[in-house]
Amino acid sequence: MATLEQIAAEKYALLTTFRKDGRAVATPLWVVPDGAGMAFWTVKGTGKLKRIRNSGRVTVAPCDVRGTPKGEPVEATARIGDEADLARVRRLLKRKYGVTGRLVLLGSRLRRGAQGTTTILVS
Repeated sequence: MATLEQIAAEKYALLTTFRKDGRAVATPLWVVPDGAGMAFWTVKGTGKLKRIRNSGRVTVAPCDVRGTPKGEPVEATARIGDEADLARVRRLLKRKYGVTGRLVLLGSRLRRGAQGTTTILVS
């Protein structure tokens, strides 16, 4: 079974959050290593953020761009990051994803403003 550090080294990770009734909702996202865990960057107001606020229980697994798992999921706990976390994760995304990451972050900032996104921290 993969560790969080190994999954964070992948290009994409499948973040699965859980609805109140227990149904799983999986989303492929860019992922960056963050200490002993990992971090994701996402738009504010998404369903996954609502589900994380209700319950921090998540699973993560390596996947491809379409969300097809490439390994077994790992149980973890997620929380929504603050402004300092967002700045750190943006720097990590730029470093890991290079020009593509910079362009995506710039496009998001132009569309949504500087406060239109947030981070999900998983440990």
